[in-house]
Amino acid sequence: MQVVSRQPSEEAPPRIGPLSVLPVFFDLAGKRAVVAGGTGAAAWKADLLATAGAAVDVFACDEALSDEMLRIAEREPKLTIYRRRWDAACLAGVAVALADAGGDEEAAAFQAAARRAGAACNVIDKPAYCDFQFGAIVNRSPVVVGISTSGAAPILGQAVRRRIETLLPASLADWAALARALRQRVVEALATGQARRAFWERFVDRAFGSAPSDTAERELSAILRGMDAEARAGHVTFVGAGPGEAELLTLKAVRALQAADVILFDDLVSDEVLELARREAKRILVGKRAGRPSCKQHEINAMMIALAKAGRRVVRLKSGDPMIFGRAGEEIAALEQENIAYDVVPGITAGIALAARLGVSLTHRDCARSVRFVTGHSRHGGLPQDLDWAAIADPSTTTIFYMGGRTAAQISTTLVDRGMPATTPAVVAADIGRACETMHRTDLAGLRDAAELAGDRKAVLIGIGAVFAREPQSAYGLRTEGRRQGHVA
Repeated sequence: MQVVSRQPSEEAPPRIGPLSVLPVFFDLAGKRAVVAGGTGAAAWKADLLATAGAAVDVFACDEALSDEMLRIAEREPKLTIYRRRWDAACLAGVAVALADAGGDEEAAAFQAAARRAGAACNVIDKPAYCDFQFGAIVNRSPVVVGISTSGAAPILGQAVRRRIETLLPASLADWAALARALRQRVVEALATGQARRAFWERFVDRAFGSAPSDTAERELSAILRGMDAEARAGHVTFVGAGPGEAELLTLKAVRALQAADVILFDDLVSDEVLELARREAKRILVGKRAGRPSCKQHEINAMMIALAKAGRRVVRLKSGDPMIFGRAGEEIAALEQENIAYDVVPGITAGIALAARLGVSLTHRDCARSVRFVTGHSRHGGLPQDLDWAAIADPSTTTIFYMGGRTAAQISTTLVDRGMPATTPAVVAADIGRACETMHRTDLAGLRDAAELAGDRKAVLIGIGAVFAREPQSAYGLRTEGRRQGHVA
């Protein structure tokens, strides 16, 4: 069948999904805040307000003052305790009003008084009387990360905070302070738009790689030198999008997507992964699908080169790992011929994702001595003619066929003819890592029927070898009710 060329299509950045709350950040420097109550919970919130620069007035009777509140007052000059109950007059001119109210009647009265005073109100542990919530905080000031679960699961918010803490180096605070020192100089040195944003993208790359130099001048000079070199021919980053599940991307892959001006992505890249890209980035579908209208390889190469020469930061986003059956070699050769800089961010290839999904080792010492990744589809549409079938039929080898859905019957027949037992365990998987994922356990004799059950899916993978005889209960709860010809697990 003749492949009809199609023009690459651009996709508009997606609209952000519904938000349960709007994350905002108060600048409280020089502003006044009131805290009604002296409990330990109120003390923690009062400490946060003072740390953020607010002058905090605490209203609480002596018997209601906790040791925590008294200790904070001793060390925090911005916090003043008034040993009496709050009233409406004390809220005049405040930016934030916070209370630890005893009951709904007091909470409602405090909220009403705060609103009349034009203050943002928070009543501890009473969401119905709050204009805002305190979230979990990751502090790399001047970088501050706030996490909210809209009050639904505070412990989950704390768990998210711990994850983020591990991702952000302590030196990020120094880099952020350096950014503040450099900002005006960058404004004066670089024009608004591409050049200025390129500077800050390179700045961010350095921020996540090491501690800053001892002087702002050295960092500024180093980044500008790198920009001069890159601007002459742009840059292309090949990024592995993995099998589809966004959580399987590497941190480096996410950073590349966030820094891209243009993303050239394949048909098999999931919407989940694209959602992680910078919203302003132009997205161009350049997928190639067998038997369907597709972009031709020379068109993709020409587009990459043109975009890079225009000074764009291009991400070539490929399903799985870009260096496995992704024709990255041809694209890299085209870039090298034009002296265009590139780098590669590996991804989780579908064969590895299949093994993880099943909970099997592709090189289990009792079953296999080697593993092979083999294409099940040639550029002409059928099985490649130059495969080493004798090696594939070796019982001590695990073989993963990529793009083998349409050639499953030929694979089965050829391997049986080469002496591989028809009862050799096999699995046919489609759309690994996606909501529509299917998994069919079978054997070599039932390979064709299992592939037909997978249907005309985007990504069909065939695994053959003794390792697939193992039927574990995987971490994902995969049911394995027995291995029969064409059986669906």
